[in-house]
Amino acid sequence: MQTISLNEKKILVTGAAGFIGANLVLELLKTVPGVTVIGVDNMNAYYDVSIKEYRLREIEKTAAAHTDCTWVFRKADIADAAAVQLLFQIYEPEIVVNLAAQAGVRYSITNPDAYIASNLVGFYNILEACRHACVEHLVYASSSSVYGGNTKVPFSTDDKVDNPVSLYAATKKSNELMAHAYSKLYNIPSTGLRFFTVYGPAGRPDMAYFGFTDKLRNGETIEIFNYGNCKRDFTYVDDIVRGVLLVMQAPPEKKTGEDKLPVPPYAVYNIGNSRPENLLDFVDILQQELIRAGVLPADYDFEAHKRLVPMQPGDVPVTYADTNALERDFGFRPNTDLRTGLRRFAEWYKAFYKV
Repeated sequence: MQTISLNEKKILVTGAAGFIGANLVLELLKTVPGVTVIGVDNMNAYYDVSIKEYRLREIEKTAAAHTDCTWVFRKADIADAAAVQLLFQIYEPEIVVNLAAQAGVRYSITNPDAYIASNLVGFYNILEACRHACVEHLVYASSSSVYGGNTKVPFSTDDKVDNPVSLYAATKKSNELMAHAYSKLYNIPSTGLRFFTVYGPAGRPDMAYFGFTDKLRNGETIEIFNYGNCKRDFTYVDDIVRGVLLVMQAPPEKKTGEDKLPVPPYAVYNIGNSRPENLLDFVDILQQELIRAGVLPADYDFEAHKRLVPMQPGDVPVTYADTNALERDFGFRPNTDLRTGLRRFAEWYKAFYKV
């Protein structure tokens, strides 16, 4: 496998104020000498913008402490083709990490337009810009949701993924198909990463662990879907970022096939914990850590604030990543256990909301 150094590279990160994007930018600034990171985000109000602003402040602080690196932030929407073209013309990125996307399965049922604009039109604009630039590697976010209602576990990238159960999943599968076509036609090295339920401090408030915390704190009842018979491959954000950094440095090789035409320099990996956790166990650990951090009182009546309900449309009962390929090619395995990850979230939540 060929590798490239990130040192002194110009790296464009879309969705840079987002959960994974901001953590990736922080790690690049901390660990890559002389890197220039161009962050792009439209700062939309899908969730509390103050969390995005907090993440950007953390990046500013880190950039100020690493004077050999350069951090540039541009507020722009990747669905705006002219804005994307201008970014590429001005900054000439060598590596592109596309993490900008409209996220969320349930929101895609009520607000489909947002998914078409960001996940399809936006990704197409990124591909077009890469086509006309000398991009060494395009890394982009796919999702475990592409596996739909797969009953075979763990989910493997060799599995057929042609039956999405939400529009969000359909847009992510479309991204993989579009990237493959551009890799074939224009020899653009691209790698898609199917993320599995990423969690951690300063995460997305629409994710279950964050929403549960808000509701419990307000004395509201939390709903646990499929009567608690759900399993999720929860993956801590620092582990995800470590995996993304390794992948960025290893673009798929440009090769010529027997027909003398380019073999698409294209890859897709699962990036998850490979240890699905039962949702009820997850919620139990979350509750313990919220009490430990002082977010909830020690005598909190948890049972009185919990309700088991049927499955939601678009949801799946189990997510479980087969990460053998990532381990084989990069020696990568997540190593943050659930309690440690939720403890860090609970401590961040207490500090951020001044509980």
